[in-house]
Amino acid sequence: MEIAASLVILAVVVLTFTAVADKLDVPAPLFLIVVGVVASYLPFVPEVHLDHDVVLFGLLPPLLYATAVQTSLVDFNANRRPILLLSVGLVAFTTLGVGVLVHSVIDVSWPIALAIGAVVAPPDAVAATAVGRRIGLPRRIVTILEGESLLNDATALVALRTALAATAVGVDALHVTEDFVRAAGGGALVGFLVFLLVAWVRKAVTDPILDTGISLVVPFAAYVAAEYRLIHGSGVIAVVVAGLLLGHKAPIIQTAQSRIAERMNWRTIAFVLENAVFLLIGLQASWILDDVAQSDIPASRIALACIGTLVAVIVLRLVWVFPARYLLVRPRPEAGQPQGPPWTFTFILGWAGMRGVVTLAAAFVIPERTPDREVLLLIAFTVVAGTLFIQGMSLPWFARRLEVPAPDPAEDALARATVLQQASKAAYHELAALEQLEVDDPYGVMALIKQRIEQRNFAAWERLGTNPDIETPSEMYARVRMLMIDAERRRVLQIRDSGQVAADVIAEVLTLLDIEESMIDRASQQREELRTFSRIRQTGEGCPDLDAYPVVETDATECPACVAKGDIWISLRQCLICGNVGCCDSSPNRHATAHFQESAHPVMQSAEPDEDWRWCYVHHKTA
Repeated sequence: MEIAASLVILAVVVLTFTAVADKLDVPAPLFLIVVGVVASYLPFVPEVHLDHDVVLFGLLPPLLYATAVQTSLVDFNANRRPILLLSVGLVAFTTLGVGVLVHSVIDVSWPIALAIGAVVAPPDAVAATAVGRRIGLPRRIVTILEGESLLNDATALVALRTALAATAVGVDALHVTEDFVRAAGGGALVGFLVFLLVAWVRKAVTDPILDTGISLVVPFAAYVAAEYRLIHGSGVIAVVVAGLLLGHKAPIIQTAQSRIAERMNWRTIAFVLENAVFLLIGLQASWILDDVAQSDIPASRIALACIGTLVAVIVLRLVWVFPARYLLVRPRPEAGQPQGPPWTFTFILGWAGMRGVVTLAAAFVIPERTPDREVLLLIAFTVVAGTLFIQGMSLPWFARRLEVPAPDPAEDALARATVLQQASKAAYHELAALEQLEVDDPYGVMALIKQRIEQRNFAAWERLGTNPDIETPSEMYARVRMLMIDAERRRVLQIRDSGQVAADVIAEVLTLLDIEESMIDRASQQREELRTFSRIRQTGEGCPDLDAYPVVETDATECPACVAKGDIWISLRQCLICGNVGCCDSSPNRHATAHFQESAHPVMQSAEPDEDWRWCYVHHKTA
């Protein structure tokens, strides 16, 4: 009962102070650490010892899986070289550098010095994702940070295991290499086998509840299977491989309902566990400091070791990333960009090296009989808290000063509309084939399907408009439909209260209304985000027609054809070949598209203020 009560209190505290952090507009991880440190000194708060088994087997697998299943395998593969250089090379580099420092300052044995080096070496996936996404780092940086943090735990834990083994019996370079290859290979193999098994099972499972239940088992099953003594692989790598592959194949092996349910469940699980982790880190402060106070090592040397290690992990990362970028990675320009990422991206990548719960949990793996263990724990705690506060708090400032661009909602909206347009083109081909087979359509189903696809696409293009004085058709639809949904829900609740209809039927109807309302809410939020951006940067793949006709200055203020007829329009488009100005497809007359159909001029440009995107009617691409 006491354990249950403690867990409930922990959850309530986490949720409450996370909400407070959002209200204060401060990073929740940093705020929760402060709350944990303060709480650890309160007399009515019990002393909390974070057991390494609880973290490594209870918290780490679901946190890794929640990140891996949402990470793009395509982006991960495209950035595999920097990810491997950071997750393997940098971990080894930091382990050695910190080991030398700790050995020289507090005079512990070389194996123990290297062990604490391995403990503080890996940045944390939770910390990197929580801070990186909150401040809006470029997606390429976030992908590399996520990929690094997913794999570097395995490197660090293998290095830690090897260093601890060396305290009992000596090990050589060959043994270290064999241990690492076995851990990596065994973990990857187990992860792949788990993926094959789950993918095979999911093809026969259509119940979203059962499918979600399977998902909850996957990270623990993969981790335990890989860590089994006969395999002796890396559970971290097994979870990451299984999560990456299952996330990549989800649109094929899962039903739509299962994907939605799994996504929402894992977002909730990750949210609670991530924030609980930072609170637990803070709760370790009091007893670690009390134990250090009893150490025989002078306080000055302890302080030097802690501060020196904190500085070392920050500096060593920066020392590593710049040579690695310019000598080994040499990143190529992204699509639509004239050159590769600037040096500022590399600095931000180097500065975003926050440590987290894995570092603290790995420190507890060091045996209790180890001399000066309490000092080693304090070093780990200092690195975790120090990197989170120093780097986590200053990262937004550096990103602003160095003008590192955040993902642009306007650019995303343009890409979204383009992808939907290309998907619709494929759908129309399929519909045309069906129309040839099914000549009779007495109910007008084909026309209705075309109309709904057009409405969906028009809504996507309308979100690109930034004029707050114009209510687009999709905005008017959202406003009116929301009022209607409220009326529908009130009536359904009246019917429910009368007891005349089965509760299951009422619940199903309410769910349908909730789904529709959530879709309208999301579209409205995206429109509001777009209005905070005044310019749309070029995006998407090019084509010969787009390459031939660059952006031109335009002063169009009206659609001449609409003016002549006395009609209204939503947005303006200008032909880049003859200069004709027409209204967009969301407008009643669609004069821009009509001009293309008459003239076959392929490229038009948005004639709206502060918009410079172009559209090719032939290839259905934007730039």
